[in-house]
Amino acid sequence: MPIARPARIDTLLLTGALLLTGCGGGPEASSESPKDAPGYPRTVSDCGRQVRITAPPRQAVSLNQGSTEILLSLGLADRMAATATWTDPVLPGLRAANATVPRLADNAPSFEKVLDKEPDFVSASFESTLGKGGVATREQFEKLGVPTYVSPADCAKDNSGDGDGSRATPLTMDHVYGEIRDLARVFGVEKRGEKVIGTLEDRVTQATQGVDASGASLLYWFANSESPYMAGCCGAPGIITHAVGAKNVFDDAHEEWPQINWETVAERNPDVLVLGDLARKQESAETAAKKIAFLESNPATRSMDAVRHKRYVILSGQAMNPSIRTVDGIEKVAAALRRSGLDR
Repeated sequence: MPIARPARIDTLLLTGALLLTGCGGGPEASSESPKDAPGYPRTVSDCGRQVRITAPPRQAVSLNQGSTEILLSLGLADRMAATATWTDPVLPGLRAANATVPRLADNAPSFEKVLDKEPDFVSASFESTLGKGGVATREQFEKLGVPTYVSPADCAKDNSGDGDGSRATPLTMDHVYGEIRDLARVFGVEKRGEKVIGTLEDRVTQATQGVDASGASLLYWFANSESPYMAGCCGAPGIITHAVGAKNVFDDAHEEWPQINWETVAERNPDVLVLGDLARKQESAETAAKKIAFLESNPATRSMDAVRHKRYVILSGQAMNPSIRTVDGIEKVAAALRRSGLDR
């Protein structure tokens, strides 16, 4: 749903509405179908597990938006029984397909609600979704004969603490491409997977052509105004920052989303503020409009260079998580840096 924006945001403000590009198109036409897919049963390596798939799923449940949008981009809406846990409106090019798939909940559904859909496959973007305190553990599903899959981008980090995990090694788009390939293999639509990956790779190449923002510094704010979640070095914002050659002012933090006080933010004084524009209602300052209003009124932040010059880039929450939308983030940050002259 579109949100109200401040009347004047003169420099670098990009809208949160996502354009219809690349993988945002509708389900791809393909001759691949369950009966055509050879090689079942088959096994997919995932987060240290061997997931055995006995046949192409026909009643899949996707428990996070990132995973859902991959399945929809692969043209699999007709094989999805339900989705759940959304931070943003669906990609425009996937709206029609998404409308045919029931949504169990905007946030995490109960285990019982998922089982009511009689799933034959369950996917998630985060280990916490399929872990203790989440919808249910992978073991609970697997005891019922339901194979599960978690994004390799999430289990590539240490999730043992109470926060959003930490990374010793920077994430790359190869983790996202690996997830697309895995899910395409699960459903027997490998050709569609390679087509989606090729489109994403082409978009990254085009977006970053000639961009060198090595003199620019960025800060990524996901949500919460009291104890704000800022991006550390090595998650999806790290992919974006590396792609444009810039510097994340908190690249010394290996936590995925450390909570950092505003005085420290002001001291780092980034050139550009990349702001999450979330549709959910879990934290304070979820929308970009509320973030901007806070930044321009708070004594600790209103004198920052990026605030005074209104150097804001607006991204969806999904673009700031490892997902196909991270490519949207690369495109929008690169375009914003070009407009500002900070790309050289």
